[in-house]
Amino acid sequence: MTQIATLWLVYHFTKSSLMLGLVGFANQIPNFFVAPLGGVIIDHFSRRHTLIITQQLAMIQSLMLAILALTGIIQVWHIIALSLFQGFINAIDVPARQAFIPELVEHREDLSSAIAINSIMFNCALFIGPAIGGLLIVRIGAAYCFLIDGLSYIAVIITLVVMKIKNKEVSVISGSPLQRVKDGFTYTFGFPSIRAILSLSALVSLMGMQYTVLEPIFAEEILKGGAQTLGFLMAASGVGALLGSIYLATWRTELGIEKLIALAPVILGIGLIIFSLSHFLPLSLLMMMIISLGVLLLIATSNIVLQMIVDDDKRGRVMSFFAMSILGVLPFGNLLGGALARYIGAPNTLIIAGIACILGAIFFVVKYLSALTQILHQINEKNKI
Repeated sequence: MTQIATLWLVYHFTKSSLMLGLVGFANQIPNFFVAPLGGVIIDHFSRRHTLIITQQLAMIQSLMLAILALTGIIQVWHIIALSLFQGFINAIDVPARQAFIPELVEHREDLSSAIAINSIMFNCALFIGPAIGGLLIVRIGAAYCFLIDGLSYIAVIITLVVMKIKNKEVSVISGSPLQRVKDGFTYTFGFPSIRAILSLSALVSLMGMQYTVLEPIFAEEILKGGAQTLGFLMAASGVGALLGSIYLATWRTELGIEKLIALAPVILGIGLIIFSLSHFLPLSLLMMMIISLGVLLLIATSNIVLQMIVDDDKRGRVMSFFAMSILGVLPFGNLLGGALARYIGAPNTLIIAGIACILGAIFFVVKYLSALTQILHQINEKNKI
């Protein structure tokens, strides 16, 4: 709800694709610089306590947006500044969430299903939130999207506080924080399969997710709608991701899941190309489902595979680099998409993005897929023993 309200307010104030890209840049750029250090924090401190702190800060950010909007003094620079603040929070919160999931799972063979179920919960919100947000903006204004978001953090914080889990033993790690970042970097990018997954994720984030900041342009100028149309597009995106999450939750074996990493950017690329050419709302909604399905499959399957092959004492740092490959690269994609859309139009921008995703998937298949498949087979055989 906050996402749709933020994008709509910025576009309402400026009518600028470049400003949409700038807001997306501000929200995500901290991940590029803070996430590696965040991984050290996640590996060294309680992941649950870390999440409690980040959720409290995120609640403050949403309530500040609500106060500014309700009093009528909100301006674009307020949104950019608070988006930047939220970006710093997310740089630690997102990898901490991913690294926290294995602590909630008693049996390792349930990990892939747990990650998929986590995606289902997230995408249920992604489906319901924008649809409600679009209606709220039309009827009572964007401020109430921010207010509801801020109050919702209370339930999240209470849940984390009362959760009963076995406390993770925090390993004693020698060396300075910068040395730990360096060790995590060496481990992550010295492992060819991890490096390949992060590189493909970064490409999709740079090119394939530009649509997230260009949706208001398609909603208003191409589909001739308004905030409600934007809400429908974002809700359709949630439906596609939800269907992908349900599919992964029913996946009975971890073998073969790496093939979905290669397939996902192709699905995304085809969806982007057709969406960019569509002037028909039902077709655009269908393509938005396909696009989000591709994004979800890439992120979720990459998460599952990384959780399988990474050493536990480096899990937080690897997941931070994974978050950086998506959220840290995303702001550059937002800026690139906003700038390109200004000069060649939003449809042409997404066509180029779709082609880039497909080419990236082909390179991944040719260069890395067989080696990754072999590693997963070896891990599976070891677990059987």
